[in-house]
Amino acid sequence: MTTEVFANESWMLISTALVLLMTPALALFYGGMSRQKSVLNMMMMSFGSLGVVAVVYVLWGWSMSYGTQDIAGIFSNPFEFFGLRDSIGSSEAPVISKYGYPTVIEVGYQLTFAVIACALISGALADRVKFGTWMVFTALWSTFVYFPLAHMIWGGGILSEHAHSVAAWMFGSEDGEAKVPPVDFAGGTAIHISAGTAALLLAIAVGKRHTFMRTAHRPHNLPFVMLGAALLWFGWFGFNGGSAHGAGWTAGLATLNTTCAAAAGILGWLLAEKLRDGHATSLGAASGVVAGLVSITPAAGVLMPVTSIILGFIGGFLAAFGVALKFRFKFDDSLDVVGVHLVAGIWGTIGLALFAHDKGIFTGDISYGFKLLIVQIVVAALTMLYAGVITAIIGFVLEKTLGWRVDCAVEHGGIDAHVHGETAYDALGMEGK
Repeated sequence: MTTEVFANESWMLISTALVLLMTPALALFYGGMSRQKSVLNMMMMSFGSLGVVAVVYVLWGWSMSYGTQDIAGIFSNPFEFFGLRDSIGSSEAPVISKYGYPTVIEVGYQLTFAVIACALISGALADRVKFGTWMVFTALWSTFVYFPLAHMIWGGGILSEHAHSVAAWMFGSEDGEAKVPPVDFAGGTAIHISAGTAALLLAIAVGKRHTFMRTAHRPHNLPFVMLGAALLWFGWFGFNGGSAHGAGWTAGLATLNTTCAAAAGILGWLLAEKLRDGHATSLGAASGVVAGLVSITPAAGVLMPVTSIILGFIGGFLAAFGVALKFRFKFDDSLDVVGVHLVAGIWGTIGLALFAHDKGIFTGDISYGFKLLIVQIVVAALTMLYAGVITAIIGFVLEKTLGWRVDCAVEHGGIDAHVHGETAYDALGMEGK
């Protein structure tokens, strides 16, 4: 084994652990933002996603996402590598991925992306949905939304840079390759735009909490929120840096850009808060971290540090105002998934065309950058369309079969005590009061 291969294997294993940490970190982040009577339920929705999606990914998710038997450019045959059959080999004869390290490492890495993508949606549904319905939803959504999107964008499908690119259709092709391939370095479309779109559709379909816009819903534990944001930032180094698929210059650039964008996201959000409300809050700082991270995700490998600061700052600023959309349009996105992940995800996906190194509209190539901008807009729109339609279908089927809402009394008294039979704080007692 060469030193380079060993370094790449080590970095990808570390990145896998970092991205896995993001789901428990999200549980803390969302849990702190929830009511004290439903904090455990909110955290359990993240852990439930971890349990369900990890299992289905091994069974058919990897095959649907990265199998070789493409079906209409949308997904791969789920039975080709069912249960990872014939896809990872053994210690004596490992199957090697296209990146030069064993495929079993890549499977573990991609599994963690599938988990966090689904868990993100839960923040839009706080305080009011049945835990069992949520668990079934995670299996269905990952199967019919995330796995196909992963295939379309990264696995050689219709939105990937390798085959049948949107850019090739729009601007022609040269020797079978797209002149202006779409860019999604680490998941702006497949994860943040898709999860944000799903959150919007479900928030509307499931309906508002009974106290939405009648009672102030304040985070019950801001230290939880800030700790969760800090751990998400830490895990994001694997999310973005690991998407370089090796321990080299690109991984270094992606991790540096991640720090720059997250830091600038704090500043952008706090400025927006100060201008709008007159206060710069700890919740705003934590949310700004996440907005900056979301913004840089699709662009981490194609921007430079200074332009990452610009992208992250604008992302934080836009997301801070984006969270107010739920009050303007009266949909109950409980923990601001739409404002943070959809708004910042769209901005990062489109904004990278402005600042891509040597190829962006403002950074060296106006003609190429303009074409890339159009491509990125189209890909973002197609992602929203696909995720929105399939999520709406899944949500409708579950409403007609299992039902989404808990009883009004359960919502008022707190899901923790009524559904899980426990409370987060002993002082509340088992009545959840």
